[in-house]
Amino acid sequence: MLISLTLQNLALIDHKEISFDERFNVITGETGAGKSLILDALSLCAGERADSGIIRHGADEASVFGEFDITGNPQVADWFAQHDRALEEDTLLIRRKISNQGRSKSWINGVPASISELKSLGSILVNIHSQHAGLELLKPQFVVDWLDRIGELGELKSATKTAFHHYQTLKKQADEAKSQSAQRADRMALLSAKLADIEPLLLVNFDDIEAEYDELSNLEHLMREAVESAVLLDNDNDTPSVSSLLARAMKICDNNAGSKTFNECSHILSVAQEHINEAAAKLYDYAEQQLPDEARLDELNTLISLAHRLSNKYHTPIKELVADAHNWQTELDTLGALPDNDTMDAQVQAAYQAYLTAANALDEARISIAPDICERLEARLLPLALPNARCEFAFNQKPAEHYNAHGKYDIALLFSANVGMPLQPLHKVASGGELSRIALVMQVMVAGSGEYHTPTLVFDEVDVGISGGTAQVVGELLRRLGKHQQLLAITHQAQVAAAAHRHILVHKEHGEQTVSNMQIITDDAQIDELARMSGGVNITEATKAHVKSLLNDIRHADEMTANIPLEELQNFHQSNHD
Repeated sequence: MLISLTLQNLALIDHKEISFDERFNVITGETGAGKSLILDALSLCAGERADSGIIRHGADEASVFGEFDITGNPQVADWFAQHDRALEEDTLLIRRKISNQGRSKSWINGVPASISELKSLGSILVNIHSQHAGLELLKPQFVVDWLDRIGELGELKSATKTAFHHYQTLKKQADEAKSQSAQRADRMALLSAKLADIEPLLLVNFDDIEAEYDELSNLEHLMREAVESAVLLDNDNDTPSVSSLLARAMKICDNNAGSKTFNECSHILSVAQEHINEAAAKLYDYAEQQLPDEARLDELNTLISLAHRLSNKYHTPIKELVADAHNWQTELDTLGALPDNDTMDAQVQAAYQAYLTAANALDEARISIAPDICERLEARLLPLALPNARCEFAFNQKPAEHYNAHGKYDIALLFSANVGMPLQPLHKVASGGELSRIALVMQVMVAGSGEYHTPTLVFDEVDVGISGGTAQVVGELLRRLGKHQQLLAITHQAQVAAAAHRHILVHKEHGEQTVSNMQIITDDAQIDELARMSGGVNITEATKAHVKSLLNDIRHADEMTANIPLEELQNFHQSNHD
């Protein structure tokens, strides 16, 4: 919901902030007063193209600032999540600045934003039905979505969309697998060959192998070294050894055991003697073992030679080969687990059939309900100066390759406003005023269905081509619709303006430089403006009395229609005015 707009140096406005009611707001003023500036400012907040020509004469830049209440709006929350932006409050602030060099900058909640981001967010916040821009209802997808909402086909629509996306995902995977099948086979063969190459290394610890080989290949030398070391530690001949020298030292300490120091050293030397005896025994045992096993040496030598050869072959250090092998095995297992082409084709075909089943159910439901919805649309256009309106949905089946998440048919809404004239697509036959009224009725029907979260609706001269009782019906419809969602409308019809919950008047003030001013009017000021709209330049008491009567009629209609469903409101108006 739009809370307020602040306009700075925009065309004839120097600085103005205007707030809006959460229901039906109307904007009036004489031709050229600047009524469309509010729509221009809102369009800029919604990401529309900026033109430096809109900057006020003598200013370097123009800016607009929009404040929106987004309480309970899941679409906005989803948008922020999809764009990795933080949403911490229920108020959304959009700022847009345009320089006289033609450059434009945008911010969302104070954070810089691209125009594409602003446009996508703006489409959630605002829906502008402009006389000078392509109406939303001219877009084919709008017609399809509208038909589905009024027909309450949400579940069928969602099932079709889900089934189509599942089919597309499987088809893409199958196509990629087929295009890569030859490469996959080659890759699996290569991985298998590599793993076979290094399999012997996977069964051993290479560090242990190298250590064992080094020891066995030097065993004779090591045995001689062991004998020499053992003799130095302990021997039976006259050559002094560590053990004999240690025994002499221990005897001296024992002889002086009365001394604390000698006593402590005696214990220490006793422990040392045990370690020396143990080391000497191990060295003698090592020296007396058999000579190395030549078969074991050959086996170790073969493993080491293989490791160095594979290291050179794969340009990888020996210690990293084993880690690479684990990665190769994982990749091989993954490739081997992929289904074959026939299996994937069967999965794709099953998904396609599931999509066709869902799409057929959706399209059959659409075709079934379309005539009834057209009758309801025609009935609601009748009191809006379109007594001969005829509508019909055209269903044209697409080529199979063009089926999509929305179904198998192109759907268009055909229209004719005149007797004897053929039905044609809306954009070819409907005038701007007719389009606005059709859009209004379509929105009334959506709001009546109670299942659609709508943005702020903006109607630019929805009353073109109507007057009198028809204008009053449009006004009452807008007022009633405003109780379900926020509306803004520019109008020249007093009957429409009188129905608003908030009346904004735009008028020029002439001083050193002409400016446009905007103000919310009530009571006498509102009566004067409605009288101007009804009676022209010369405002009489009779004109004012007529306006007061019109306002009383609006209040009376509020009381009379309070419990009438929105979608049935036009039938009430038609019978009441008849």
